[in-house]
Amino acid sequence: MRFRVRPGHTVHVPYGPDMRASDGDREKIASRLRDAHAEGRLSLGEFQDRLDALYSAQTYGELEPLVRDLPVSRTPHTQAVVPDRPAPAHPTRPARRDKALAVMWTIWAAAVAVNLVVWILVSITNGHLEYFWPIWVAGPWGAILATITAGRRYVRD
Repeated sequence: MRFRVRPGHTVHVPYGPDMRASDGDREKIASRLRDAHAEGRLSLGEFQDRLDALYSAQTYGELEPLVRDLPVSRTPHTQAVVPDRPAPAHPTRPARRDKALAVMWTIWAAAVAVNLVVWILVSITNGHLEYFWPIWVAGPWGAILATITAGRRYVRD
């Protein structure tokens, strides 16, 4: 379809009944059909029939009759979310604390890895296994972090 805006300028209108519809156009129509079915405007049989016709349609002219008798929703489509458990009375910030724990565990793992590499290199250089001293780095520090993590999860849950 064309119409003149000013002399010498022609603008193409993006909609024509013989123009081919895209997958995005079909999804918009499918959303309207789902809303209409959820509101009770379409029975399950009508909804299925229209969806079948929708996904076999190729042009805008074939899409328009599918929603011609349905009102256009003025509010954006939203779904009600039912929480599994009630929300806490006061807002909490578990994300920041969990990030801090993740950082502490990462630092612990890096320190233990460096100590293990040093112990392995010393043992290889000496020709026999040395006393496993990295346990004194990994053990107490890891036990403290494990206690903090367990306590944090207990308090959060």
